[in-house]
Order: sequence, then structure tokens, then C-alpha cells
Amino acid sequence: MSAPAGYAGTRQAAARTSAPRSRRPMLLLETATFMSGVGNGIASVALPWLILERTGSAAAAGVVAAATALPLLFTALLSGTVIDLVGRRRTAIASDLLSALSVLAIPLVDSLGGLTVATLAGLAVLGAVFDPAGAAARESMLPETAQRAGWTLDRANGVHETLFGLSFLIGPGVGGLLIATVGASGALIGTGIGFLVAAGCVALLRGLPGSGRPDHAERPDGIWRGTREGLSFVLHEPLLRPLAILIMLVVALYYPVEGVILPVYFQEIGSPGQLGVVLMAMSAGMVVGTLAYEPLVRRFTKRWLFVGSMLGSILALLGMAFLPPFGWLLVAAALTGMLWGPVQPLLNHAMQTRTPDRLRGRVNGTIASASMAAGPLGFLVVGGLVEALGPRDAFLTFAVGLVAVAVAMSPLKAWRLLDAEPVEGSAAAGHSPAPAATADAPGAR
Repeated sequence: MSAPAGYAGTRQAAARTSAPRSRRPMLLLETATFMSGVGNGIASVALPWLILERTGSAAAAGVVAAATALPLLFTALLSGTVIDLVGRRRTAIASDLLSALSVLAIPLVDSLGGLTVATLAGLAVLGAVFDPAGAAARESMLPETAQRAGWTLDRANGVHETLFGLSFLIGPGVGGLLIATVGASGALIGTGIGFLVAAGCVALLRGLPGSGRPDHAERPDGIWRGTREGLSFVLHEPLLRPLAILIMLVVALYYPVEGVILPVYFQEIGSPGQLGVVLMAMSAGMVVGTLAYEPLVRRFTKRWLFVGSMLGSILALLGMAFLPPFGWLLVAAALTGMLWGPVQPLLNHAMQTRTPDRLRGRVNGTIASASMAAGPLGFLVVGGLVEALGPRDAFLTFAVGLVAVAVAMSPLKAWRLLDAEPVEGSAAAGHSPAPAATADAPGAR
């Protein structure tokens, strides 16, 4: 007999309330997030460098980046439904294992002498296909791990994004060092190791409410119908819809900068290490910004924090676009990351407060898909733009576009909903941090 509608959610809420306080689930989940991010950070430097090294063409780098990004639109959209069908923990483990195998195949094939640009693009696409499911699955488990740790959602979101930023502080720098020592192909072994460690951490994450396969009554009715349900929810939700549009535009105009323009510029001046340092400076700034999120959100409304962070970070990026002397470039990169820092925790907060629990995976997948939807177009355009104008003018073109997006979207009334009460049935509505653990309490650390 199937459970009546709402029963499973009530049972899970009861489990969350009665479970002893423990920081172990949070530690495992955030270690997985960190290691996966380090792996992706290494790849963000190594892959475009490897393509430029083999072809010497910015246009080829843009085409391969677009080919890698395009499948993400569809896999991210479907991954949320997969999460809600088979469970968050299983999805995260499988995704990281498959990503690791795909990425590790690149140096293996290269060592055998068979790595053509087409083969590299195919393996890069295959590795990228699995990544969104893992990221969405881990993020979907965040409210329950916060509950077990006795943390507020604001604190959990701040820590989650801080560690993600820290991983991209370390990853690109490690990637640059590995390129200089073992080459761009060998550097991707570090990416594979990061994914394997992430899978191992999630495999140890047992007994977390909501991480297993959902009860029959809460599962989507098939992949396509479930995906349409998640997409329809985001399209009709008054806060999530403009957030998805904003993220699409930001990704379309920023990802080509990091994925093509900066690698071309630093290859022209013969300094892969400096590319890693610039990306590390941006990530270091983001770590500071996300660490500041929890105290800032106590002093300002979420609406004004969101608008101020968005405008400030994009204006700082405009300063980067002039490609000033290296010291000033680092300062602008750090400011860009620091001012953007609170944006991602606020996006997490919006999804957690506006989404019914049973749709959490699908909404995370839909938002992730939106963040990738316009990326391929930007990548296709950027290669020709760099070859026609040079990296500096191409960077300025994209940065001015971002300024226009920020100015146009800042006045939207929808941002007021960031400060609204959580909707019924959302993770935030049922979230109440556990009381502080005593020295004798089970699971106290």
C-alpha cells in the first residue's frame, strides 16, 4: 500500500526533529563539495590550456568550451528529476564516480598517443555531463545536514559557499602549478582524484533524512513529466523566475572570460602561473564575501544585500576588463569575488524558502540548467571576438554587457521576496536548529 500524500514528508520532518545533533554529516558533505570544487578548479585551468597548447587557436578553445557546456543544459535539467527519483546520496556518488572516470581517461589516452582535439572534446563533454547532478544532489542535502548540526540555514549556506569558493581558490592555483610541472594533460589526474574523494565522502553519509530514495508518493511520475513539473514551477514562481534569468545572463557573459579570454591573454604573455593566481585571488575574495554573509544578513535586508553585491561585483569586473598591471588586476579580481560572495548563499536561500521539499531536486536542477543555458552561445562568440579584437577589447565587451544586465535588473520588485516568509512545505519552513549539544549528548563534538 502506498503512503498517503504528505505522510512521507511528515515522517521525514519528525526524523529531522528527533535525530541527535551531529556535525559529521555536514563535515562529510562539505568535504565532498570542497574536493569536487578543487577538481573542477584544476580542470578550469588545465582544459583550455591543453586545447590552446594543441591548437594555438582561441576559436578552437571557444568551440570546445561550447561543446562541453551545451550538454550541461539538458543534463542539469534532467538531473534534478533523477535526484528526486533515485535519491540524493546515490545520485551524488554515481555522478562523481562517472566524472572521475571520464576525466582520468584524458591523460590515459594522451599517454597512448591518441589524444586528438575531437577525442579531447568528447571526453571533456562526457566528464561535464555528470557534474551538474552531483552538485545539485549535494546541495539538496544541505538543509538536513544543517538541521543535524544545529545550524541556521543562513550559516549553512554561508559555510557551503565559503568552502566552494575556497576550493576554487586552491584548484586553479594547483592547476597552474601542475601545468608547469607535469603538463596540462597530467594536471587532470588531480581533477579525477578530487571527484573520487568526493564520492567516497558521500558514500559515508548514511542515515541522513531525505538523502535516500523518496517514497513512492513523493517521486516524480517519470523523467519527462517530472522535469516539466520542475521547469513549470520555476517559470511560474515570482522570485525564482527572475533569478534564473539573471543567472543565465551572468553565466553567458562571464564564463567566456574565465574559460577563453583570460587563458588566451596569459598564454600570450607566457605565464600560466599568473592565470592561476588571478583565479585564486577572485576565489579568495569570494571566500571573504561568503564568510561575511551571515553577519551581513543580520544587518541588512536580503534584498539590498543581493542588489548591492550584484552591482558591486560587476563594476569590479569592469575594472579587471582593462587588464591593468598584474598587481591591480589581482586587486580587481579579489574585489569581484568578495562582492559577489553573498549572491550564491542568497540564491540557495531563495530555493530553500520558495520550493516544496518534494520538488527540491528538480528546482535545483532547473536553476543549474538555467545557469548553463546561455553559456554555449557566449563561448561560440568569444573565440572570434578575441581573434578580431584581442583579449582586452573582448573582455571589455563582455564586461559592459554585464553592467547593462545588472543596472536593468536591480530595480525588480521580485527581490523583495528574498525577505518573505518561507512557503509551506519548503525546507526552510520546517527548519529549526537543534538545541545546543551538551558534553553528554549523543553526537556532540
